[in-house]
Amino acid sequence: MPWKETCVEHERTKLIGRLLDGEKMTHLCDEFGISRKTGYKIWNRYQQTGIRALEDRSRKPHRFSNQLPDQIERTIVKLKKDKPQWGAPKIRELLIRKYPHLHHPAVSTVHACLDRYGLVNCRKKRKAFKACGTALGVSHAPNDIWCTDFKGEFMLGDRRYCYPLTITDHISRYLLTVDGLESVREDLTIPIFERTFEEYGLPKAIRSDNGVPFASPNGLFNLSKLSVWWLRLGIEIERIKPGNPQQNGRHERMHRTLKQATVAPAGQNFLQQQEKFDRFQHEYNTERPHQALHMKTPKEVYTSSFQPYRGIGNVEYPLHDKTITVTCCGRICHKKLKIHICSALRGQDVGIKEIDDGLWLVTFMQYDLGYFDEKSKRFEPGSNPFAFKL
Repeated sequence: MPWKETCVEHERTKLIGRLLDGEKMTHLCDEFGISRKTGYKIWNRYQQTGIRALEDRSRKPHRFSNQLPDQIERTIVKLKKDKPQWGAPKIRELLIRKYPHLHHPAVSTVHACLDRYGLVNCRKKRKAFKACGTALGVSHAPNDIWCTDFKGEFMLGDRRYCYPLTITDHISRYLLTVDGLESVREDLTIPIFERTFEEYGLPKAIRSDNGVPFASPNGLFNLSKLSVWWLRLGIEIERIKPGNPQQNGRHERMHRTLKQATVAPAGQNFLQQQEKFDRFQHEYNTERPHQALHMKTPKEVYTSSFQPYRGIGNVEYPLHDKTITVTCCGRICHKKLKIHICSALRGQDVGIKEIDDGLWLVTFMQYDLGYFDEKSKRFEPGSNPFAFKL
């Protein structure tokens, strides 16, 4: 017997002995450091069962949930091995029919029994879409590729944090936008891009990293509301490979210059800081020559896009069986079925096409997203249409 348990039993024996000698319960409980409730519990147990009351009682539960007699467990395991495709409800029903005289276990008990023996076919969880980057294009003219990022946050004089959003043209280095925002939220970022599109037109592609709000770490193919909006505008999305900022090296080099010129020291508030950004943008575009541009300024190289910004139009799916609008919670509703697709696509129209009996292909614009079947009511993503192709 462990030493600790022996000491406890010894203390109980001393307590009972001194109570039998006529000492008071209150005084003894204070001396032994226990409550009177515990003291009377030991005394009452001694009066009921004698000296056995002083032994440690097992803390093992009197009964276990989901525990079955060994014979019934072996029977359940045998039935499962005979019917490997059957789940707990069907195995339980088979057990009842074969042995009606036995006590009928609950479905959860049968499932727990099967799980203990490794006979449960767990549904595989959908894997998260790990960011891997996309193919990166080559710019030959202004507006072929724009680069964007948030320069690291810093604290203003009023103790608020500033998150500078920057957009540059890849080939001309022209700094299209530098705006200090309170956070990287999409509702603050999208208006800046919309204003930039209205002023300069649309690029063919936008290159970013895999962070919020340009991508969503938990979204389908890492799509975010912002990147979906770009796609609807006909802009291709380019994402650098994680851990490789050199793939957006021209933009990162501009960030270093921006930090040196505007952050040390920072402005007292957002208005003062934005004034610093505006002065830097004017100097960077119109006065500062670039060796990569043969000592020209970005303004001397950059020209606005020939594709104006007119908002997004309707998307049609003439080769699909049906067009469905994704709900605000990211689902599509089909034949009273609610299939979760992607929250970033909320409000967008997708096309669905039946390619087999009860098996449907889901398409957004020209991108095939994946499939759902009417029996499982689950959407399974296809190959990532935005991933880098080896």
